[in-house]
Amino acid sequence: MLMIRACLLSRGQGRRKKVLIPDSAHGTNPATAAMCGFYTVAIPTDRRGNVDLAKLKTEADSETVGLMLTNPNTLGLFEEHVMELAEAVHRAGGLMYGDGANLNAIPGVVKPAEVGFDVLHINVHKTFSQPHGGGGPGAGPVAVTRELEPFLPTPVVAFRDGRYLLDYDRPRSIGKVKAFCGHFGVFARVLTYILMHGGPGLREISRTAVLNANYLRALLQDVYTVAYDRTCMHEVVLSGKQQKALGVRTLDIAKRLIDFNFHPPTIYFPLIVDEAIMIEPTETESKETSRRLPTPCAGSPVRRRRARS
Repeated sequence: MLMIRACLLSRGQGRRKKVLIPDSAHGTNPATAAMCGFYTVAIPTDRRGNVDLAKLKTEADSETVGLMLTNPNTLGLFEEHVMELAEAVHRAGGLMYGDGANLNAIPGVVKPAEVGFDVLHINVHKTFSQPHGGGGPGAGPVAVTRELEPFLPTPVVAFRDGRYLLDYDRPRSIGKVKAFCGHFGVFARVLTYILMHGGPGLREISRTAVLNANYLRALLQDVYTVAYDRTCMHEVVLSGKQQKALGVRTLDIAKRLIDFNFHPPTIYFPLIVDEAIMIEPTETESKETSRRLPTPCAGSPVRRRRARS
């Protein structure tokens, strides 16, 4: 977002302050926009789980900085109108920011630049083998279009006269944004993973992640309410509202899963889904694992009750 701001200032468009954000977005998106001195406008989700295209077109104007968009979105769905969204934002003079938190579904299949993104951060703590959450740390390489390239943080790696070097001579750069080298080990691991699999391997990983999520959707759709009943991508978002009506909350379900040796999925996000349950099996889960029946832990209430009986 700092690069987008610098780009707009270079165009003489520093008056732009409005950032468009889907109402299903990660909370880091509006927080980031605010830290850059912008204000945000939430764009609602339509009945199919997409950004409401008509509302976005209404909001995209001469004050617009751009659209911060996750695709696939936080509902686990590919934005069906992503190119039209990008066209509307670009027509208004804004830029497309890609939140790369959900890239698991598209490597080797979709090129973000070709659907209209100007800048994309890549969450390698969810993609390309890097552990998520406490198993991180997270890291996020950033890819940009040629227009934004002069504003990249310093230093950047350059190749001149037959050798690699660190280029600090970048007068339009936004400057240094973190400690030198960053999480080098994380990036080395990710690069190794990418090179080991190659293009065909990454494409197969994406397809398997999507297949696993849709398999779980099919297994669970008669037990839970599918938030948006259409083919999902690498994750499926369910609602526990049926269970809530019987006095069982999503939090109860998550805690009970722990008793049965299951790490619970993400719950209560996205915020626009009542009693949300987000399951992201990734490409590594087998069919047998997805269908595995519960087995109580040694210290669970279930096992203790059986021992007493």
